[in-house]
Amino acid sequence: MNEAFEKEYRYDEALKQVKYEVNRILSASPLIIRSYTKHLASSTGKSIRAASLIACAMNGEELIQERAVKLAAAIEILHLATLVHDDVIDNAELRRGEITLQKKYGQRTAVICGDYLVCIAMKIAACAADKIRHEEYMKLEIPDYIGRVCLGELNQHINNGNVDLSVRQYLRIISGKTAALFEASFYTGALLIEKDHKIIKKYAKLGRNIGMIFQLTDDCMDFEASEEGTKKTVQSDYEQNVITLPLIYAFRKLEEFKNKAKEHIFPRSEINRLVRKTGGLDYTKKIAEEYYEKSLELIKDLQLADEKENKLKQILDKSYRLI
Repeated sequence: MNEAFEKEYRYDEALKQVKYEVNRILSASPLIIRSYTKHLASSTGKSIRAASLIACAMNGEELIQERAVKLAAAIEILHLATLVHDDVIDNAELRRGEITLQKKYGQRTAVICGDYLVCIAMKIAACAADKIRHEEYMKLEIPDYIGRVCLGELNQHINNGNVDLSVRQYLRIISGKTAALFEASFYTGALLIEKDHKIIKKYAKLGRNIGMIFQLTDDCMDFEASEEGTKKTVQSDYEQNVITLPLIYAFRKLEEFKNKAKEHIFPRSEINRLVRKTGGLDYTKKIAEEYYEKSLELIKDLQLADEKENKLKQILDKSYRLI
């Protein structure tokens, strides 16, 4: 396709088109897998990663090219694949208010479907990237974001039940398993409109910060929220041996708590009480706030047009659960 004739969208139109593409892909899969992917289509989320890519790809005329829509759809399907695999690992029963694929159809089916979604996402991304012909883009080193997501998940699994996990180690884990896909969204969107690699790296850093905020806030929600409010399984990280930042801080403050946790003898109500008592939630929110302030500075530093700046601030606030 000649780039001069590539279709362009306004922000809301582009995001609507992404959701249409994702639903179309899931609902029109090969017959052998269609019932499973259609089930997933009924529980798609808020598309914050797709919205991030679309916002970053907004040009000076506040337009988004069609290839950005395709790449955003690929990001959403890839994210969906990670959720399917996460639900298998966690043996989760609920996701976005719907029964999980692994609970309804079994873990083996869910794993295969997750693998299929990864393949589809890569195919879409490859077709969209083929339209990027600028030599400047081709010379750039594209980070291995998918590899980082996988290694982050593996690192978390290796450290399951590790009550001696440090804050630094934990932040490294979530910079892969959660923040890498956010970073990929921002990086890819910027790549479509920017030629200055220094600017593209600022977008990527912004995405990484927002991903860190998203996970840290999610960690707090596991202690504070209900399934009715989040529409997914909560109060489950500790039961799955996943050690998150509120717990890490509590362990650091109460050595006796950490020693008993090694024996896994605490009821969930007591875990919640001790995390609050030691300030684990407040500490985690403080770290998230630091990433939030850094993100605001990055957005300001990018010197964007008002509309684009507002869209990125909205995405930042959503990650922080402010709106």
